Parts: sequence; structure tokens; C-alpha cells
Amino acid sequence: MKTMVKLFFKTLRLVLGPFMRLWELISRPKGIVRASLLQAEVDQQCSSLVLYQFTTCPFCIKVRQEMRRLSLNIERRDAQKDAKNRADLIEGVGQPKVPCLKITDSTGNSQWLVESGEIISYLRGRFANG
Repeated sequence: MKTMVKLFFKTLRLVLGPFMRLWELISRPKGIVRASLLQAEVDQQCSSLVLYQFTTCPFCIKVRQEMRRLSLNIERRDAQKDAKNRADLIEGVGQPKVPCLKITDSTGNSQWLVESGEIISYLRGRFANG
């Protein structure tokens, strides 16, 4: 029974995945336009952030849309197909739950945000006002 459920959801992802990606492209928001010096500063701050994601996860799409809206160049790592990224995510969070934002401070300490709402709130709070 468990195998049948897994097979059902895998098939569902294969069928719906391309439509979800297409919708993400069609509904792509315009990003904030910043002065080049200010955008360079934002890009520098984004270098300490990494988003662990699945390509067709609706919550990951929601976070990526907000990243585009805020014009954030955050590194994205696929935790579904890349075993090393999945292992890093499990090591940091304890489970392969996405989306997950890894925030590394200047001393090398990392904080992990796991819920899409928390990630979006953090990004808005840090980057929405320039």
C-alpha cells in the first residue's frame, strides 16, 4: 500500500510538474529596480543565503516568486535530485523539508528557516526597503 501511495504521488508530480513550472514562468513578477550600487550591496548580502528547494514544490515556487519580486540573487540548491544537497539539508534541519533558507552570518554560524511564510517574512524584512 505504501508503495502504491508513493507511486501515485510520483506520477502526479511528473504530470503536474511541467504545468507548475510553466505557471511560474507566466506569472513571473517584476523585480524591484534599485540603483546599481545599492543592488550590488544587496547581492553581497545575498551571498550568505542559500535556498534549498524542489523545482515543482508549490511552496518553493512561492518563495522564488518573492525572490524575483525583491530582485534577490540567492543561490538555489536542488534538494530533490542532488544527493549532496539533500544530505546537507538533512544535516542542517533534520529532515528533507523544503523550502529551506540557510542564513550564514559573518562568523560562519548558520540558521535555517523552513516554512515558506517565515522565509518570505525574513526576506521582506531584510530587503524590501532597500
